Amino acid sequence: MSACERAALCLFLLLSLSQTPLCVTAGKILVWPADFSHWLNINVIIDELIARGHSVTVVTHSATPSVRTDQSPGYNVEIIQVPYTKQDIFNNLDLMFKYWVNEVPNDNMIQVFLKIKEVLDKTIEQNQVMCRELFAREDLLEKWRKEQFDVLLTDPMYMCRALLALKLNLPFIVSLRFSFGSSMERLCGQLPTPASYVPSVSLGYTNQMDFPQRVKNILFNLFQDLLFMFLTATKWDPLYTELMGKPTTLCETMGKADIWLIRTYWDFEYPRPLLPNFKFVGGLHCKPAKPLPKEMEDFVQSSGDDGIVVFSLGSMIRNLSNERANTIASALGQIPQKVLWRYKGEKPETLAPNTRIYEWIPQNDLLGHPKTKAFITHGGTNGIYEAIYHGVPMVGLPLFADQPDNINHMKTKGAAVMLDFNKMETKDLKQAISDVINNPSYKESMMRLSRIHHDQPMKPLDQAVYWIEFVMRNKGAKHLRVEAHNLTWYQYHCLDVAAFLLSIIALVVFIFVKTCSWLFRKCFRKTPAKSKKE
Repeated sequence: MSACERAALCLFLLLSLSQTPLCVTAGKILVWPADFSHWLNINVIIDELIARGHSVTVVTHSATPSVRTDQSPGYNVEIIQVPYTKQDIFNNLDLMFKYWVNEVPNDNMIQVFLKIKEVLDKTIEQNQVMCRELFAREDLLEKWRKEQFDVLLTDPMYMCRALLALKLNLPFIVSLRFSFGSSMERLCGQLPTPASYVPSVSLGYTNQMDFPQRVKNILFNLFQDLLFMFLTATKWDPLYTELMGKPTTLCETMGKADIWLIRTYWDFEYPRPLLPNFKFVGGLHCKPAKPLPKEMEDFVQSSGDDGIVVFSLGSMIRNLSNERANTIASALGQIPQKVLWRYKGEKPETLAPNTRIYEWIPQNDLLGHPKTKAFITHGGTNGIYEAIYHGVPMVGLPLFADQPDNINHMKTKGAAVMLDFNKMETKDLKQAISDVINNPSYKESMMRLSRIHHDQPMKPLDQAVYWIEFVMRNKGAKHLRVEAHNLTWYQYHCLDVAAFLLSIIALVVFIFVKTCSWLFRKCFRKTPAKSKKE
């Protein structure tokens, strides 16, 4: 081999090695996830971590409606026994949906919110019971200490998860979407949130707010922060102190997170400042479509050139009122497309032959099917990202939580039509579907977002796993946390500096006024009358 050939070979090997991603030796990862759609995101990460040789232990409770505990899932499972059941959780969800969706338009608002508060209090109570049950298991905690986990991955949909990291002295990573830009990130994560152009979740504003909207945005942020602080001070801080055996607050604990994995991206979000330890991983669960089951594929193919519409209100909604279900079914029956509707309730009387109801649908595979023309959705982040990934425009029927804000983002970006679930009539839904399918601007806007989503240096799932392994390699990521975590609220807002400068200014003004007053008296005071003798 000539010298030139050897040099070329060396260069090739160096380039090959430079493209090899950093990795860590097989580590141990403790995961405490949430349920429903939140579990789907964490589960995808878990599968990838296992594929890379890591050992994963998942903490869950005996009433979980989501985590697989009845068969070998590839990870270790620790089940905490709780005094409530899976049915209790579903009953709470059904009540929440009933009060928020069915009764808000027709009942006294104060009574409805009192009912919703009752349901939320019940959910908090269940969550706190689980926390106490887990932290009472000293044998289990000691077992985990001996196992020497490298990192804790958790979802703060329910509180108390991050406290386990403190108990075990572990670095931890949180994965979330719901409250992005709201109190938890703003107060606990120290995320900068300028109210002038970062709209609060739930207001439905864009990043282009006029003066009245900015006033309302600031006031709403203040109200949200006060409510959050009151809730944590009354519901969670006492529990954190009890479980840790020393004064501990929820916000202080959440602020110790090494990395925040945010389940969105710039295809969805408005431009805004981020911190070094906030990482976008939106759409990490999305993947190319797989073939459909034969019966479903036959139905899809029978749609001809008209194509199909995919309809799902997510995994948490199990039933609708007869009136709402019939309104929807009637609208679906008047469009030329075939419709695949995920629905577990009673079959609507107005259900047409072009619509089929399924208790479960392969949503990602359907959205990736070439015959799919539109997606009717409640606005969950998972469904929105599957639609972005595959470039399918949407009709949004948001129900509660972050869903109105999610759909409003897509509407602002020209990729969706948004309807009021409580007030829409058959003609409204029919017209919205027709607009999204027949007006090419919606498809073009969604394809633009899809191109942005795919044009990333690293796939979202790879990025999520990279940062988990980064924390494992470096025993944490405290160097990415801003110093704001160690400042008081008045130091963070420089109120002490402002008070000092104002004091200096006040002192200078005081001295100036006093000096001018003295000079005035000195120069202009009346000369005493001369004595008569003079």
